[in-house]
Amino acid sequence: MEKVTNKAIVISFVKAINDHDVDEISNLMSEDHIFIDGLGNKSVGKKGMKEGWTAYYELFPDYQIEITDIIENVSAIGLFGYASATYKNLANKSNSNFWRTPASWKAIVENKKIKHWQVYCDYSNLFKIIEKNK
Repeated sequence: MEKVTNKAIVISFVKAINDHDVDEISNLMSEDHIFIDGLGNKSVGKKGMKEGWTAYYELFPDYQIEITDIIENVSAIGLFGYASATYKNLANKSNSNFWRTPASWKAIVENKKIKHWQVYCDYSNLFKIIEKNK
């Protein structure tokens, strides 16, 4: 029987995010999952996160995480790369509603589930896009 590593679980989580597979995202989370966004806002609990991901994909239907590097230690996995999306799929010739920003994520896996998912990125361009489209 092949041992599933914490890194493999985290990569599966990223794949589920990129596939916009909210059921699989939820399946990979622990019941007491902790999510912390790039502004430090914290959400605890799998149920609320399922609703949160669904709402996020409504705002950013093409949201993607691009991982360029992964660092792993005993208790955490660090992922580095980019996050990108188009606000409400409002594509235009100038691509002004698209954002792509350097980002990193901290993941902690316990009992083969994502216990902790923390995002580190600068949302300032994203907020400008949302404000412009009000």
